[in-house]
Amino acid sequence: MIARLPVNFATIRRGKALCSLLLLLLVVSAASPSVQAQATEDNGTRKVKVKESPEYPQLARQNGIKGTARVMITIQPDGTVSDVKELGGHPLLLESLAKAVKKWKYEKADKTSVIEVRASFGTS
Repeated sequence: MIARLPVNFATIRRGKALCSLLLLLLVVSAASPSVQAQATEDNGTRKVKVKESPEYPQLARQNGIKGTARVMITIQPDGTVSDVKELGGHPLLLESLAKAVKKWKYEKADKTSVIEVRASFGTS
C-alpha cells in the first residue's frame, strides 16, 4: 500500500515562485554589461552620482553579438552629460551604451570634463 503524504499547495507555489525569481536574477546578472569610465583630458576622474547600466540588447544577445562599446562623454560643470561621441563597437551595443550614459549625473566641478566610457557586452 502506498502512503499518502499531506500536500500543501501554497508551499509548492511559493517554492516555484522562489525558483523563478532566482532564475530571473541569474539571467539578469549574467546579461548586465560591465562598464568602466576613464578620464582622458583632465587629471582626475569625476565620480558618478546617478548611473544607469546599459542594457544588453535582446537582438544582439539573440544573434550572439558580443564585444566592447566605447564612447567619449562631455560632462558639464553642473554634472550633466552634454555630449556623447561614439568611438567604437557594434552599432547595437553603442546605441545601448549611449542611451544609458546620457542619463548619468556626475559630481559638480569647476570645469567641463571629457571621459571615455567602455562597456563589455556578453563577456564575463
